[in-house]
Amino acid sequence: MGKLLAVALVGIAAALVAERLMAFRNRLNASREIAPVTLPNCRLIKGIETGSEDIDILPNGLAFISSGLKYPGLKSLAPDKPGEIFLMDLNEDNPRAVELRISRGFDLASFNPHGISTYVDRDDTVYLFVVNHPHQKSTVELFKFVEDDNSLVHLKTIRHDLLTSVNDIVAMGPDSFYATNDHYFFDFILMFLEMFLGLTWSNVVYYSPKEVKEVAAGFYSANGINVSPDRKYIYVADVFDHNVHVMEKHANWNLTHVKTLQLDTLVDNLSIDPHTGDIWTGCHPNGMKLFYNDPENLPASEVPFGRRHWSLGYLCARKLLGSNPPGPAHPEHPLGGAGGDTRLRRQWLCAAGNLGGIRLRGKIAHRHSLPQSSLLRAIAHLAGKICCRGKDLIPWELT
Repeated sequence: MGKLLAVALVGIAAALVAERLMAFRNRLNASREIAPVTLPNCRLIKGIETGSEDIDILPNGLAFISSGLKYPGLKSLAPDKPGEIFLMDLNEDNPRAVELRISRGFDLASFNPHGISTYVDRDDTVYLFVVNHPHQKSTVELFKFVEDDNSLVHLKTIRHDLLTSVNDIVAMGPDSFYATNDHYFFDFILMFLEMFLGLTWSNVVYYSPKEVKEVAAGFYSANGINVSPDRKYIYVADVFDHNVHVMEKHANWNLTHVKTLQLDTLVDNLSIDPHTGDIWTGCHPNGMKLFYNDPENLPASEVPFGRRHWSLGYLCARKLLGSNPPGPAHPEHPLGGAGGDTRLRRQWLCAAGNLGGIRLRGKIAHRHSLPQSSLLRAIAHLAGKICCRGKDLIPWELT
């Protein structure tokens, strides 16, 4: 009797592990393959070959870029080099990335930037919020941008018990923001168990000097976060649930769920067109490849596109990376050239999957297949292996 019970328990445990493994593979889209197509007229923006995790653009065309993230469990291209913040002026015909100098007193040696967000105050002061992971912890660093000498003045470091594993951030004021915790744990082993077991313990936190609280929960892994141009809605990407949550923002900063936009890809960073409200997302078609990091079978990226009225289209903008990605949330941010039109140049910039650098597009392709107001602002690169086919823009309506 005891042997039969032992065999039964072993069988139940094996079945449970097998079921969890299958569910884990499904969340990673482990079997999905995409075919890359070469996109011409791209050039590498030098200086950011190790990748950029996030990007945010000011209304005047200046783009801030975070680079050098070291993320638990995944290979870094520059493990011994501190992270950096770069600036690009998209008004230039040939924009280049310039590293921003950070004021004295800030611990540069442990700088490990993740998501970023900007806030322009009424007096035109520009604040830059940077998610930082010094010594495998999570903090939010607040800087003031000094344009005259391309520098960042460090104002303060924000720590809180609710900011445990911060991924991305969206600024709501000069000292307030929403932030996503992509995991409940930050230790890699516990993080892996959390992912393997499919625990929905990830959340969104609102922070201000007067109040800190959880405002949304129940995510597999809350990742990118952004706000609509009218600042009425907050968008949250759940990378392992393959969707984007639309949340209504209330006067007390609480969030309520409005709609979920479902995709067949691992959704990372979100970029919002400031003129149309369209959503552009940088995604990982196959998350398993991020963990294996096989140089013979590198991860790919793609850029889905969502309209402001909550229908969602799928834009095939897939790329086969030409070098190893530095981390799981390394969306590449390609820049599109649109002649002398600064607005169009800004519209062509977006987060786009796994990073290894940045490329600048020299001309607009497939204009006829896209909404004229959006014009396919961004297509990712790395080693020139990219797919962008206008015929693959297939809309569907979500209820």
